Amino acid sequence: YLWEEAVLREVLFYQVAMETKAAVYHEKQRLQFCLLHALNNLMQAKDSFTRAELDVIADKLVLDDPSKEQWTPLSLIFRPHHNTLTGNYDVNVLITALEARGKRVVWHDRRNGASSINLAGDTLIGIMLNVTVRRFIGFWRGRHWVALRNISGVWYNLDSDLGSPEQFQNEKEVTTFLDNKISQGGEVLIVLQGDEK
Repeated sequence: YLWEEAVLREVLFYQVAMETKAAVYHEKQRLQFCLLHALNNLMQAKDSFTRAELDVIADKLVLDDPSKEQWTPLSLIFRPHHNTLTGNYDVNVLITALEARGKRVVWHDRRNGASSINLAGDTLIGIMLNVTVRRFIGFWRGRHWVALRNISGVWYNLDSDLGSPEQFQNEKEVTTFLDNKISQGGEVLIVLQGDEK
């Protein structure tokens, strides 16, 4: 009887997970707009953030910088906080965009394991990861933004490079995944509900 109960629990878990997965919003990768996709995946809404909004934030960060770099013709494309043509937004754009929505971003101290993150916290919205990726058959190395979020009690990897969201079995699997990414040079940013603006 115990094994039947265990099997029944697993079947019910997967049924709920599959129903939930169908309701999970997931944008796929386009050019270097991974931050845009990760933010929309984190917020679970199409156009929660837009390219135009992130471009304005990136440009404002340049204007507000007291140590502005000297202008060159390449400055039209390669901006300090993003690439005008392809995106490739930096962490400053991420933090500013989320703070504008009343969220708080906390940089996780990589010296502490991922188990130090309270994945069940009341104010936790999700996790933003910045990881190293290889593209073009390994010839080009860059960084990539990934969102992780708990939706209806199930944690998902909402990486825009994935064909669909990947479900984690439990919080232990999330912390193992995060520890693996940290050991490979990944940066973890914790997104919390802050003061609404």
